[in-house]
Amino acid sequence: MINESEHFNFDLESKAKLLGSLLLFIKVFYKLKTGREFKITEPIGRESHQITICKALTRAFKLQIVNQRLLINIQPGSGKSTILTYFVAWALAHFPDSNFIYVSYSSELATKHTYSIKEIISLPEYKRLFGVEIKSDSKAKDNFQTTSGGSVRAFGSTGSITGQDAGLPGLDRFSGCLIFDDMHKPDEVFSDTMRNKVTDNYFSTLIHRRRGVNVPFIGIGQCLHEDDLFMRLRNGYDGYEWESVILKAIDECGNVLTPDNTPQEFLMILKEKSPYVYASQYDQNPVPAGGGIFKPDWFVLTDEDPEIFATFITADTSETDKNYNDATVFSFWGIHRIKHHEVETNEYGLHWIDTLETWIEPKDLEDEFLQFYAGCMRYKVKPSLIAIEKKSTGVTLLSVLKTLQGLRVLDIERNKGKGARFMAIQPIVASRLISLPRYGKHTHKCIEHCTKLTANDSHRWDDIGDTFCDAVNIGIIERILITKTQPTPHVDDFAKMLGGHNKRISTIRKDMYSRM
Repeated sequence: MINESEHFNFDLESKAKLLGSLLLFIKVFYKLKTGREFKITEPIGRESHQITICKALTRAFKLQIVNQRLLINIQPGSGKSTILTYFVAWALAHFPDSNFIYVSYSSELATKHTYSIKEIISLPEYKRLFGVEIKSDSKAKDNFQTTSGGSVRAFGSTGSITGQDAGLPGLDRFSGCLIFDDMHKPDEVFSDTMRNKVTDNYFSTLIHRRRGVNVPFIGIGQCLHEDDLFMRLRNGYDGYEWESVILKAIDECGNVLTPDNTPQEFLMILKEKSPYVYASQYDQNPVPAGGGIFKPDWFVLTDEDPEIFATFITADTSETDKNYNDATVFSFWGIHRIKHHEVETNEYGLHWIDTLETWIEPKDLEDEFLQFYAGCMRYKVKPSLIAIEKKSTGVTLLSVLKTLQGLRVLDIERNKGKGARFMAIQPIVASRLISLPRYGKHTHKCIEHCTKLTANDSHRWDDIGDTFCDAVNIGIIERILITKTQPTPHVDDFAKMLGGHNKRISTIRKDMYSRM
């Protein structure tokens, strides 16, 4: 038996064993390429995901999968792409005339994987054992050809596919395949436009690039959205049944897939704080379209305002006064330091003091804001900043606001899609850092609005949600006002404060004992 962790002689017996086992091939050539051992995970109560994936890819190589279509859904950071690159090199060792198309969400990422395949095949041990050579004029990183007529080429998931086909026609053995690995970019998948560009390109271009019925489709990656390419294929959108290997981070019996990389404690925290990310990327089961991003019990209701040290306003303006469109919204916020048992921490919270939602003509925007601003100025801590999106009506208001003395104006450019923006703040909201006055006139409306926001933008309005998202970014994530108005307490001050508490506790105890 070959000892893959040590140097060994390449003979016919070694060649046969390597060709007969994809996993052994990976272990041997990973060590030769990187100098490190390929570590096989040992999860409790379930098979290693590397073994499971290798078994599925071997079935695909032997043309034994359903309809020559294989989907593998697994969490990020699992080493899936590494396994795929070695699979291509292993397949070329069998049939060096095989043609591969390798697709990822960006051509740069696909090129990285293609170049890795090229590096494996270029190893002297590989060439000496399998006799496969790369054509001397194959200098590019994103594609190369073998002297036997085989080829590997990288493409982005939304780009055109030219000059390359997957597989060979009329053969009853493996001759290449079409691989799509991580087709959607995580921060773009919540945009209908970007998501549909990927799925449309797959159905209009990619599926037409295979040369024969015995050329497999192999898709691998995590599910990012309930309507992404993987979910569409799993639901039979293309009219075919796919062989699906769904590897959940935690199985039905509570066993963790990769305990060394993602221990159960991490997964439980992720499930609580970022439920959508966990459901999609780790459980491979994105929440349904109607599922809200934020839960009602994540919002803290207070009978009294916390000790606020800075306040600011966020604004989202509308283009029209029609009530079937988004409204114009102004929200007033306070920042405070979180306390635990009357002891201040280094964590900050956001208090939603007030909100105005109105449908007005652009010409009335200035007067409406000035009235809202006047009410904010009566608060115990005066607002020092207003943030507003830089769009047509917002630009008009910005010019007016810059004349107000003592008010800093921040114009916002929202580059990400709405779903991606809301998902980015989900962990903060889940940590219960957002509070509202229990009996505030805006409280019920704002919580109801936020809990209706969905990851795929199926909600009707998001005007209040936009001011909410901006506030969390400004107040907690970017801490624009915190660094200027609230210095971090010195360690000695914190220790002194704790010492005072301990002294009071000691005094109470002595008093109790003296009365016994």
